[in-house]
Amino acid sequence: MTSLDTPALLSWFDRVGRPLPWRGDGVGAWEILLCEVMSQQTPVARVEPVWRAWLDRWPGPAELAAAAPADVIRMWGKLGYPRRALRLRECALAVVDLHDGRVPHDVDQLLALPGVGDYTARAVACFAYGRRVPVVDTNVRRVVARAVRGVAEAGPPSTRRDLAAVEALLPDDRERAVAFSVAVMELGALVCTARAPRCDDCPLAPTCAWLAAGRPEWDGPRRKVQTFAGTDRQVRGLLLDVLRDGDGTAARSALDAVWPDATQRDRALDSLLGDGLVVRVGEHYSLPA
Repeated sequence: MTSLDTPALLSWFDRVGRPLPWRGDGVGAWEILLCEVMSQQTPVARVEPVWRAWLDRWPGPAELAAAAPADVIRMWGKLGYPRRALRLRECALAVVDLHDGRVPHDVDQLLALPGVGDYTARAVACFAYGRRVPVVDTNVRRVVARAVRGVAEAGPPSTRRDLAAVEALLPDDRERAVAFSVAVMELGALVCTARAPRCDDCPLAPTCAWLAAGRPEWDGPRRKVQTFAGTDRQVRGLLLDVLRDGDGTAARSALDAVWPDATQRDRALDSLLGDGLVVRVGEHYSLPA
């Protein structure tokens, strides 16, 4: 497999890497885990203020574990995919009960925590504990696909294949491996973007297989573009807003007023009930106590 120009990549990151708060000195594993869960399918600009607010209110797992689910849902605000808020609280409970309030450093133990998947487990092990483990997100997959394989897109994900591909590129030195993981992810976020890659600004341009091949278009299956307007996700958010913005309880008539399509509205409400984000008490609906 073609390797990446690690010195050029690390030098680039030293010059232009964003000073994100969770990259600062003294940031612990819980803060990093929190940011990684919040950042799933959510832009960094939206995550940062919520991340700071959560840590102000619940500095660690013990504080979050003791929080009321309704407060957790309210504090999640409009980040989207609010089930993540409850999963974070469940994760905090597990960290307190099983690990004495300290986020574990072992990947398998991290994977056993509620709401923690392959990417988050390895991100915490790498960024919080300095472990030499491959960290693979959408941005990393794109950089590897282009710079190493010479194709425009990574194609359908495969955990085993993607982890093996990135592990083969990691520097042997643990500290440089961690720096590499941060830098390649940043490159995909800022330069080697999905729709408008800035190849003239890319530190890997001289060795990029995709650029050398003339930037061929992708001939594989197209990624589905996620929409929001008019979807059940939008309706779920509108229903939750009624409860979050009030005293946490609402009559069915108040919920019915947020969306004209009764079938879609009922479907969205049923899914909120199924996820535990809303509970029914008699003729009223409320956030979980």
